[in-house]
Amino acid sequence: MEIRPARADDADGVVALFELVEPWSVTTTEILRAGLARHAGSTTRTSIAAIEDGRLAGWSSSQLTAGSDPPSGELRVIVHPQYRSRGVGTELVERSHARLKAAGALSVRVFAEPASREWASRWGYRQTRQVHYAGIEPRLAPELPAVPDGVRLAPLTEVDPQLAYLADEVAQRIKPGDARISGRPYDDWLANVWHAPGMMLDLGVAALQDGQVVAFTRGVGSSLKIWSTMTATMPGHQGRGLAKLVKCAALHRAAAAGVVRAFTANYDGNEPMLAVNTWLGYRRTATHSVLVCPL
Repeated sequence: MEIRPARADDADGVVALFELVEPWSVTTTEILRAGLARHAGSTTRTSIAAIEDGRLAGWSSSQLTAGSDPPSGELRVIVHPQYRSRGVGTELVERSHARLKAAGALSVRVFAEPASREWASRWGYRQTRQVHYAGIEPRLAPELPAVPDGVRLAPLTEVDPQLAYLADEVAQRIKPGDARISGRPYDDWLANVWHAPGMMLDLGVAALQDGQVVAFTRGVGSSLKIWSTMTATMPGHQGRGLAKLVKCAALHRAAAAGVVRAFTANYDGNEPMLAVNTWLGYRRTATHSVLVCPL
């Protein structure tokens, strides 16, 4: 078995692996290649491939959680069913841990199949919560709710990035999660969020009032499948149905653009967003354990 840094020509195999094991994941060849090129040589982001018999047997990607204080990391590991119980996952985890520790991470979080919890405990991983994945055909979204007086909906392509950044900074600090987020520089956010590979700004929607973003939703993906990366309502505007409004409007835009599947994920306990997604018609496809490990 060969364990090596990921290369652009791994992309097709990675997409096929995710389609086999985690079909709700939105991973495209174009996004992967662009991301690998953008972060080549990075000390804070790493992608590793495991090759067996000339085939992609496993894949891992890790990164520092942007703006986390104390510094924490995120890890994703996926192994082809044919190559499990042969040490592939162990090699990927240990090499990824080493890179995260070198980058300064004090802990790492991973989403994993519940059956993997005991295996992950050897490194000290402990479950903190669960995360639920859900999907919908955008064309089946309900009618758009009434837009409150004084609120204007706009695609993210028509929103000043500075306003979107200010709203996202608030959203990152108040969202549920295992890492405490203090903030990140605007230039870093602009490059790695607003202009991230696969970011579908034309399908994202913001609600604006008095010149400020009061709610927004955005996603990444392709012309066929998208993944909701963030939806938030600003404090002082919650309870007005704005998250439901922007997510519904985004699904309508996705349907009009020909997108056939949209996916999202929510933690246990995030009842407001779980209720929004249920109203929209999302149907649960899988549940993973959220595991956190000290480094």
